[in-house]
Amino acid sequence: MVEGGMKCVKILLLVFNLIFVIAGAGLIGAGAAVQLKFKDYFALLGGQFSSAAALLIAVGVIIFFIALFGCIGAWKENHCCVMIYAVLLVIIFILEISAGIAGYVYHGEVETEVKKMMTETQAEYTKSGGDKAKVWDTIQKEFKCCGVSNYTEWKPQFENSTTQVVPASCCKSTSNCNGTEADINADKIYKEGCLTKFETFVKDNVFIIGGVGIGLAFVQIIGILFAFCLARALRKEYEVV
Repeated sequence: MVEGGMKCVKILLLVFNLIFVIAGAGLIGAGAAVQLKFKDYFALLGGQFSSAAALLIAVGVIIFFIALFGCIGAWKENHCCVMIYAVLLVIIFILEISAGIAGYVYHGEVETEVKKMMTETQAEYTKSGGDKAKVWDTIQKEFKCCGVSNYTEWKPQFENSTTQVVPASCCKSTSNCNGTEADINADKIYKEGCLTKFETFVKDNVFIIGGVGIGLAFVQIIGILFAFCLARALRKEYEVV
């Protein structure tokens, strides 16, 4: 059996794994929360954010099973299990740091990417309809805005209409407002563009993905140290035996 201070390490490793299980559940929750926040905007943003959120959920599930494996190894005082657990933690640590850095790097590209995607999908609004049009309507209602930079950008999209010049989703109220020139003159529509507001929303959620990944990665360092200390003690014990 492991003696002295190493028994404390064993207990601490078990406690750490309990915390690690909770952290894994937190990752799953954070990933699910980002998925729910972005579910209405995936048609506009593409798969980047869906993939990042799915990665958080997957890592959370993997962490849960790794923690369970670590608990068994520590409880049974099995050198092989503890070493495998420590190596798995190191691998997950590297992946989380890489994902966190990628998230922060992408954070700097959000403005360019979001503007590009919004401009492209706005040009297709009246032609394609479907999901992209629904996303634009959702953004304008949710963020109380109209167009990418301002409401005037919609006019070319409605050049074939005799009355409508902006989508009805630009209206401040659904009653007596259809997005006509008269509605604009009567100040019934939102005139501020959506880019800045939507950009901020995307950046905030990119920070969540990157921050959770990096934060948990540094917590894992404690578990890695405990695991290697316990594995070393177990190896010495086997050598003595």
